[in-house]
Amino acid sequence: METNPTPSAAGATLDIGIGGMTCASCVGRVERALKKVPGVQDASVNLATESARIVFAGDAQMPVRLKRAVRDAGYEPRSPAEVDALESVSPWAGFGPVALGALLSFPLALPMVGDWFGQHWMLPAWVQFALATPVQFILGARFYKAGWHAVLARSGNMDLLVAIGTTAGWALSVWLWLQAGDGAMVHLYFEGSAVVITLVLLGKWLEARAKRQTTAAIRALHGLRPDIAHVLGRNGEVDMPIAEVMLGDRLVVKPGERFPVDGILQEGATQVDESMLTGEPLPVRKDAGDGLTGGSINGDGRVVLQVTAVGVDTVLSRIIRLVEDAQAAKAPIQRLVDKVSAVFVPVVLVLALLTLLGWWLSGHPFEMAVIHAVAVLVIACPCALGLATPAAIMAGTGVAAQHGILIKDAQALELAHKVDVVAFDKTGTLTVGQPRLTTLACAEGVDETSVMQAVASLQSGSEHPLARAALAAAKERGVAVIAPDAVRAVPGRGSEGEVGARSYLIGSLRWMEELGVRLGMLATRAQELQAQGFTVSAVAERTTEGLTLKAIMAFGDEPKPGAREALEALRARGIRTVMISGDNRGAAEAMARRLGLRPEEGEVMAEVLPGDKASLVAGLKDGGHTVAMVGDGVNDAPALAAADVGLAMGNGTDVAMHAAGITLMRGDLSLVAAALDISDRTVAKIRQNLFWAFFYNVAGIPLAALGYLNPVVAGAAMAMSSVSVVTNALLLKRWRPGR
Repeated sequence: METNPTPSAAGATLDIGIGGMTCASCVGRVERALKKVPGVQDASVNLATESARIVFAGDAQMPVRLKRAVRDAGYEPRSPAEVDALESVSPWAGFGPVALGALLSFPLALPMVGDWFGQHWMLPAWVQFALATPVQFILGARFYKAGWHAVLARSGNMDLLVAIGTTAGWALSVWLWLQAGDGAMVHLYFEGSAVVITLVLLGKWLEARAKRQTTAAIRALHGLRPDIAHVLGRNGEVDMPIAEVMLGDRLVVKPGERFPVDGILQEGATQVDESMLTGEPLPVRKDAGDGLTGGSINGDGRVVLQVTAVGVDTVLSRIIRLVEDAQAAKAPIQRLVDKVSAVFVPVVLVLALLTLLGWWLSGHPFEMAVIHAVAVLVIACPCALGLATPAAIMAGTGVAAQHGILIKDAQALELAHKVDVVAFDKTGTLTVGQPRLTTLACAEGVDETSVMQAVASLQSGSEHPLARAALAAAKERGVAVIAPDAVRAVPGRGSEGEVGARSYLIGSLRWMEELGVRLGMLATRAQELQAQGFTVSAVAERTTEGLTLKAIMAFGDEPKPGAREALEALRARGIRTVMISGDNRGAAEAMARRLGLRPEEGEVMAEVLPGDKASLVAGLKDGGHTVAMVGDGVNDAPALAAADVGLAMGNGTDVAMHAAGITLMRGDLSLVAAALDISDRTVAKIRQNLFWAFFYNVAGIPLAALGYLNPVVAGAAMAMSSVSVVTNALLLKRWRPGR
């Protein structure tokens, strides 16, 4: 893949697809080649995605120079079209060389199988030569080419080991054949070299097939974008390519179609399936004025939307970019692997030479010494080592994205499993974020419905948050709203006006006190509500006898649905939870108790100014904790960035999402525990993969050097090591939140 250079804080960033890499050593060589280009600030190469991400400062020719550096290092820079073609091929693509190698190698391996049953089916030497040579030099040409480039670069890779090992076995067989007299039957090793090359080709084919599955999440996201949009123009409805849609266009979306871009619903109403974007399985009701996200599926209504974002600015494009960034990123643990692989191949070459000399000088036949050295070279190929980390990261971030958890960088993924403290912003994160009418307490003998109608009618023209809360409460209760008369706002106090033939005042308790309105039996209730952190207002009616109290109303934020259960799930994982709020301590602690938090144990940080959230998070880190911060607002961005792991709610602001390492695409707090869980499972897979990758090499090299493994068995073990590592990573695709 190759993307156009995009600016970053450090410089321009370019992604380039790279063909021909086979192991961790190749990764190191490409990185070194790219970093030598003047102007390159950083280069990170990923074996699993076969791509490189380069940060550079330079002129317009820089992308060309970078691609030339890749080619000079012995690899093939790829264009986006080539990468797309590779990703969309048949599952059996590339199997031809493997099948041909198996066809030619089978007769060579058959006598070896016969020996197990006491049968001697040895083929004539010239037949063995005729079968093995095409496998060695035609099917195996890729190993010679890549190995030669490694030699020129004064480094090593898997291909060099395979090329040296199999060539040694083939050359030894030719030498033994030519040394033998006419008609003499001599044991040759053509089958070892041919079968090893075939097994390595099979392993690479299985590995490539498995790697295509790890990128399935990205391809699925790309597949959400329709190619055609129905644009409403002067001549009616016209179909045009999605690339030609502009901001402000009006689009028609028919039932069952995907929304092509982001927009605002203008005409019609429908149910929208947003499951691929948010992980939310239930359709969401959309009415005029609601936002629509490109890639989601329209329900049963024909609707018209006005375009608000196109191209790279759409939510879907940002999601794809986040997932691609995470899959291309290099986890901190991978640095250890890179350091090991840099010296691995030279060490293996030395060990193979020592094996050869050790067996030969100890009195064993030279051909036996060569075969044991070949086995060392073949078993030591570090393919699995290079795939262990990126394969797990690709699978983990991919399945997380399918369930509404976008992991922006590999470092956040690797750190999240260590989190032992999760700090939450209160408003909009743990709570709904909008005031609601929680209590309507009427004076004795007063009808609640009539008071609700008077309040909603009087407030119907106001944009004040409490007025909107009162209107919402009236709508929920099915109370009709009457057009008010003579409405007058009293700044800092409330408002008054006429509803029907009656005159009402709605405002703060302080205003009522100034006007001489007595709360009577409701005074104690009002004090209790204020102590719990609610905003209390009063409703009074003006009559010929003066002002009479009708009711008091308490407004407050409500806990977000599922918030209490999400906090309990975190506590069950042994994680401490903390709420950060700007409210006074009484109000903050009252809300905390409704959420199941324990203020007496320090789980509430109240009266915190927006600018102080980051310092509080830093203080928790200084206490030796690994801290995750969950927030949704602009003022949460510094704290999200200061935390070890920032989690932004997807229904929050773009600034918060940009500052966080993980974005939760829907406002479901249960995804916090799910994000920590997928991190835990992904890191476990990385550790398992690294163990098996090192195990194959550490256990296999001594066995081969001591003569317990022949080249054929070594080749099979090496091929299966890569396949087992990628297959183990793919088990993450079965993960589900809450399981």
